[in-house]
Amino acid sequence: MTTYHHTPRRPGRLRLVGAAVTALALAATGTATQAMAAQDTARKPQSAKTPPPPVPTLTWSDCQGGFECANAEVPLDYREPQGRTITLAVVRKKAADPAKRKGTLFMQPGGPGNSGVDFVRNNYEDLPAALRDSFDVFGYDVRGVGRSSALTCFDDARYTKAVTDAKGVPGPDAFGAAVREAAEFNQACLDNSGQLLPYVGTEYVARDIDLLRQALGEEQLTYYGRSFGSYIGTVYAALFPKRVRALSLDGAYDPYKYANRPYDYDRTQYLALDGTMSRFLDWCAADQVTCGFGDGDPRGAFEKLKSDLDANPVPTANGGQANGYTLVYRLMFNINEGKVIWPSLGAALKKAQLRDNTSFLLRPPSPASFDFLGPNVVVECVDKDYPKSLRKLQRNVTANAKDAPLLGPAMAYGPPTYDHQHATACAQWPAEKASRYDGSFRARGSAPILVLGTTGDPDTPYQDAVALSRQLDNASLLTFQAEGHTAFGRSACATDAVVGYLVDLKVPASGTTCADETQPPSTTPKTAPPGTTLGELRNGVNEHVERIGDVS
Repeated sequence: MTTYHHTPRRPGRLRLVGAAVTALALAATGTATQAMAAQDTARKPQSAKTPPPPVPTLTWSDCQGGFECANAEVPLDYREPQGRTITLAVVRKKAADPAKRKGTLFMQPGGPGNSGVDFVRNNYEDLPAALRDSFDVFGYDVRGVGRSSALTCFDDARYTKAVTDAKGVPGPDAFGAAVREAAEFNQACLDNSGQLLPYVGTEYVARDIDLLRQALGEEQLTYYGRSFGSYIGTVYAALFPKRVRALSLDGAYDPYKYANRPYDYDRTQYLALDGTMSRFLDWCAADQVTCGFGDGDPRGAFEKLKSDLDANPVPTANGGQANGYTLVYRLMFNINEGKVIWPSLGAALKKAQLRDNTSFLLRPPSPASFDFLGPNVVVECVDKDYPKSLRKLQRNVTANAKDAPLLGPAMAYGPPTYDHQHATACAQWPAEKASRYDGSFRARGSAPILVLGTTGDPDTPYQDAVALSRQLDNASLLTFQAEGHTAFGRSACATDAVVGYLVDLKVPASGTTCADETQPPSTTPKTAPPGTTLGELRNGVNEHVERIGDVS
């Protein structure tokens, strides 16, 4: 298939010394001004006299399991819509009941960095029959991800070193080291993907979706987006409000804070993650028999475990090492599963305490993870407007580590990987941000939009969903009272509401609440209970796989 090819540019190596933070901040001022100018240009990607970008032609071919695959050529830079192109990999499965078909359902995973092609293929059979009957189910890999010219920053060996050197309990010199490593990550991005970096932001992703909508012959967009996919849907609605038929935004972002006040956005995420971990440890203390970890003081045992693993890492089966950072990294993703996984987390923590490397919490990030993590950092650095001051960076990183003590320090001072660890890279981001979107997020004139928020969400805090529902001109908020990340597939109540909305445009009344979370089982489950994802147990290799579970 055709992909976007480029010769990496190699600008002068960034030289960063931990003590020279003031000089760096001053030197970055010019870069910040250039980035702002680029963002202003991106607001109007083409003038009135410029022809619109051509609609892609999709030539479908069988790609097994009843799925069809194709490639779509879209502009690399929407300021030059007739210029260079980038190839997007797309997939669909046609409606199971042609007589009931209403159109195409776009499904967008979280991330950024997850494959939309894999998301559709992995989850199709678990979708409610009403969705499979009513829609061609469609997904694609967004620009810079997966089969769509994937970005490369650190190579596997360098990423492995970064996560192996990181600590669960960082030392007093951790900030300077984190800044230097993030600068090396940024330089690797420039070296390996420099000509692609400016164009992977969410404004251009949303414009791609509108071209794909046209290529599929749809007058309006029907869309389910979870986690970061909710932000993509939000930007689409802001740019093309009249093209919205139905948008279900699950695990929603506060778009204004995400784009324009990223330190505020990061802080709520730190506190939400640590709050969830704290509630898990409280449950562990209250139900020691089921949890099995902590010997009456699970909080103290957890802090000691992080330090012990840092001091004496556990050898892994493939010759690697698992330490306190490994433990925190795995908890960050797995705690998203909600209360149903709590007994499994207790058992895995006990195994880690016994230095048993079969614990799924002692599996260091692997190359399969790095394929997700690199684009995750890059897209957010393009999307977000971090101040360039390293003094401000240090104040925020230090405060987050202090106020989220269970998991926060490892995230704050770790290498650039997932959301909580982006600030050190993004505050030093050296590339143009032509594809960044900064608002407005009102989507005035759109059809009703359904926003879903989970009260105990550790990844996209509930208050973000509330904020989005208020920023949109025409939104209805559905609340899922539960631990864990997102609602669709984890709550029969929420799932039914989403299906009724997407299929029949029945909008739940704003303020609707679902309270049907699966509670912790009395023992560690061996398979995923219905209505849950339990990705760690289901997928075995324990990479970051986007599944929405059995929602039939």
